Amino acid sequence: MDKEELTLFRDMARRAFEQEIEPHFEQWEAEHIVPRELWNTLGAAGLLCPDMPEEYGGAGTSPQVCFAMIEELSRMGYGGFCSGYGIHSNIVAPYIQHFGTEEQKQQWLPKMVTGEAVGALAMTEPGAGSDVQGIRTNAVADGDEWILNGSKIFITNGIHADVVIVAAITDPGKGAKGTSLFLVDATLPGFERGKKIEKIGQHSSDTAELFFQDVRLPTSALLGEVNKGFVIMMTELPRERLGIAAQAVAAAEGALELTIDYVKERKAFGQTVASFQNTRFSLADVKTDITLNRAFYEKCADEYATGDLTADNAAMLKYATTEMQCKTIDQCLQLFGGYGYTAEYPISRFYTDARIQRIYGGTSEIMRELVARSMLGR
Repeated sequence: MDKEELTLFRDMARRAFEQEIEPHFEQWEAEHIVPRELWNTLGAAGLLCPDMPEEYGGAGTSPQVCFAMIEELSRMGYGGFCSGYGIHSNIVAPYIQHFGTEEQKQQWLPKMVTGEAVGALAMTEPGAGSDVQGIRTNAVADGDEWILNGSKIFITNGIHADVVIVAAITDPGKGAKGTSLFLVDATLPGFERGKKIEKIGQHSSDTAELFFQDVRLPTSALLGEVNKGFVIMMTELPRERLGIAAQAVAAAEGALELTIDYVKERKAFGQTVASFQNTRFSLADVKTDITLNRAFYEKCADEYATGDLTADNAAMLKYATTEMQCKTIDQCLQLFGGYGYTAEYPISRFYTDARIQRIYGGTSEIMRELVARSMLGR
């Protein structure tokens, strides 16, 4: 996709977000959830799952357009909804596209494109976060069905989800090699949602605990091959981490824009805050950090487009960009003084929304371990 076409998509998305999200976002943040109808609205505008093939209702674009949607949401300060959008469009839909049967693709992808079905990914459990091999949720074969039992926690889109990709043990005692993925229809008996989990940031992202009590799944609900769930997750992780990096870089850019506008207007000791050397040096540091990370992000996005993005590059990218996001936004908030700590100023939301980025999708500590293994072999 050429840059001109990508710019058109960005402009279209920005106009739609300004019209459909901006007037209501403060209210949604206060309510700690977006309305379910927002998904249908964005679907009607052609902004969900843009890179899905045309035969399933998508625009058939390159993945870069999906990353661009994530960037625009993040730059505009909609970090909470952006995470939900990323799960739906950048993770769940590609999982189904790459590993689903034709029947599964026909069942779910067109509905995900229109917003009729919202997607969620259920990996994390109370006792298994970064350690996916610690999963306890299990699925037992029973004739031509599977019986699913267990629970998941911190599930983005958990309240609104219509289809949930669930990781479950299907061969006990084998850890990762005994894990499978299932497409769970949220209307099935035995599927229950816990209450929304309250968080320090990303309030408009509906995060919930999910419960599965003797949920009977047809054999057609298995995503990919049995006991190959971990392999699928590892295959898709680079794209997930690329999406998180897109969110990190664009959020830092959005925070910097806010800060530049503020320091030019705010006065202290008879002059603008922008005239102080400390302000100028801090902003120069922030701009430099963002620029370096954007260059690495764009390099990795190009590598993903050609199938050349390695797991260790994706890990380095996720680690570097999210650490940069938290550091630079903290520097920006400092320049707002006491106002930066008030909910009235959007910089505070950029700050609280950023913190989770170093945790989900693999913690910074896990990313460093993966990079070290790629160098040392163990």
